[in-house]
Amino acid sequence: MAHAEFGPAVRRWRDRVPPEAAGLPSGGQRRAAGLRREELALLAGISVDYVTRLEQGRASHPSAQVVEALARALRLSGAERAHLFRLAGLAPPGPETVPAYITPSVQRLLDRLAGTPVAVYDASWTLLTANAPYAALMGDPSGWRGNERNGVWRNLVGPGSPVRHTPQERRAFEAGLVADLRAAADRYPADPRLRRLVADLRAAGGRFAELWDAGAVGTHEAARKTIDHPHVGAVTLDCDVLTVAGSDLRIMVYTAEPDSEDAERLAMLTVLGTQALTG
Repeated sequence: MAHAEFGPAVRRWRDRVPPEAAGLPSGGQRRAAGLRREELALLAGISVDYVTRLEQGRASHPSAQVVEALARALRLSGAERAHLFRLAGLAPPGPETVPAYITPSVQRLLDRLAGTPVAVYDASWTLLTANAPYAALMGDPSGWRGNERNGVWRNLVGPGSPVRHTPQERRAFEAGLVADLRAAADRYPADPRLRRLVADLRAAGGRFAELWDAGAVGTHEAARKTIDHPHVGAVTLDCDVLTVAGSDLRIMVYTAEPDSEDAERLAMLTVLGTQALTG
């Protein structure tokens, strides 16, 4: 019976979220004030077809990752999020799992940084959400699935990022990522997704396996980073990583020195990127 209520609950909560509250344009004719299915799919990082099938009851047993993404996109409270998990036939995540819940207060902070590249990661460096300026700067993550959304995987196994590193910076960066992941694995040893991620990374071999087996220590630190952007060229920005007490969330924020050429390039690529993403 609970599964039958999952779709209607998603639809009700979708109808109550105005698009501008989620950082989306609100223009055009709308039958309802809330999010369209394609907008919810974009925010949650799942397909429109899957959202449709969930709402219509033609898809059952969504994964915990999908339910978490929907709860985040729908801006559910803690009690609503727990209810959605139960409707999906899942136990709400407990203290033994890596926190992935973005609280309403953190969401309001992100809303106020709508013109600044911002991304939120969990303790394992899995991307939870990113705004349009971040997507314009670093590449659109909306199509990333599974391990592709994890920063350790992308940088040590996958395609990497547009951030420029010297060899020494690269070694320190990789060691910091692996050390952060080890610390998360120590804090959340019962988290099955985290165990699978570590197993997949070790199976891939290469630099990760070398650092992991060597017991790499260090932390991912704030730094000035140069991003090679395909449209505006090199942009050098300050990258600060803010942590949220009690949740292990990492908020990554990119800013430029005021009135600098980098600030102009950042403003330009944000406009260009946003138009491409929403056009």
